[in-house]
Amino acid sequence: MIVLKTSNELRLMQRAGQISAQVLQLAGQAVKPGVTTLELDQLIEKFIRSQGAVPSFKGYGGFPGSACISINNEVIHGIPGHRVIQEGDIVSIDVGAVIDGFHGDNASTFAAGEITPAAQKLMDVTRESLNRGIQAAQAGNRIGDISWAVQSYVEENGFAVVRQFVGHGVGSNLHEDPEVPNFGKPHRGPRLMPGMTIAIEPMVNETGAGVRVLQDGWTTVTQSGSLSAHFEHTIAITDNGPVILTQP
Repeated sequence: MIVLKTSNELRLMQRAGQISAQVLQLAGQAVKPGVTTLELDQLIEKFIRSQGAVPSFKGYGGFPGSACISINNEVIHGIPGHRVIQEGDIVSIDVGAVIDGFHGDNASTFAAGEITPAAQKLMDVTRESLNRGIQAAQAGNRIGDISWAVQSYVEENGFAVVRQFVGHGVGSNLHEDPEVPNFGKPHRGPRLMPGMTIAIEPMVNETGAGVRVLQDGWTTVTQSGSLSAHFEHTIAITDNGPVILTQP
């Protein structure tokens, strides 16, 4: 069931989104060679709690961290630990905060030092595919219009969208209806209506769409071993176009 938010609920979601955006920006600035993923996670949790919020991911389904931190060929759900970030790594951070009963959810991929042109292109295309998806999130359109906007741009640039994991609704629950795939046909799926709040989150692999989950039950990597990038915003559908709730 898709839950439409009231204007007051959207204001509450914007507060959660602001905290999520601020902590993602803070964590991105801390991505440097020599830093561990656990140090990033501790920084993230401290900031979220300092704002009177709670990390959305902490304990969610048993996840041990406050953020998912995934490096290079790790697509999503990387568990923070003692891994040291290296020069040239690309680091995807997915983080959310809940306050006053509502969640914000966002993600970005960051460069650690100097990265290869190929890695930079992957990041740039993934970020722009998110922008294309957001532009398609107009009241009266359908979920498939978002999906096609992402998929077509990614594939035009020679990359592959992950199909095993998708975007989702966001609200009083971290994951709500509807699902928001990064692939599909235009003019299909649920109609976008004012008051809908969704997370659009392209996960894009350098080579091949296939992924697999490691033995820890969380960390998801590319089957090809190639790099992966991940960008995400929580947005609200309004009569005046999409509003990004996770904007710093």
